[in-house]
Amino acid sequence: MGDKVLTDGDMVLFLPVFAPAIVVVQPGQIAGSGPATIGGKKICVDGDEARVSVPGCTYMTPSHPIPGVGTLKIASLAPDQKAMLTQTGGKLVLLKGGMFIARFEVQSPAQQPTPAGPVPDATPQYSGQGQFMPVNQQVSAG
Repeated sequence: MGDKVLTDGDMVLFLPVFAPAIVVVQPGQIAGSGPATIGGKKICVDGDEARVSVPGCTYMTPSHPIPGVGTLKIASLAPDQKAMLTQTGGKLVLLKGGMFIARFEVQSPAQQPTPAGPVPDATPQYSGQGQFMPVNQQVSAG
């Protein structure tokens, strides 16, 4: 039994925990580029996840409580988020599956207050998780 096929415009939800950072997450969308469609929307295929980007999210860490800003992205898909056999345009279709590995890329570092002045967070990125919320509830693939 397969899982629901992702289509153009499906929601991408990120969890707020990017330990030790906490991110004020915003939802993103995935754009489908496959030639086949479901309900008039292009199917998402392998590689479409790399174009998901949610800029302007604030974050902080226990040691850096003055918020910074960064961008949420998908680092890698879980094995159950790519169809084993189903393809369109020569690429495997993407499925709802479980949780993907997310990446938070820091653009403006959070700050640690000190008597000598704020000290920026030196970590350039953090890892977390997220999931897809497909609109399509009829078509599955394996």
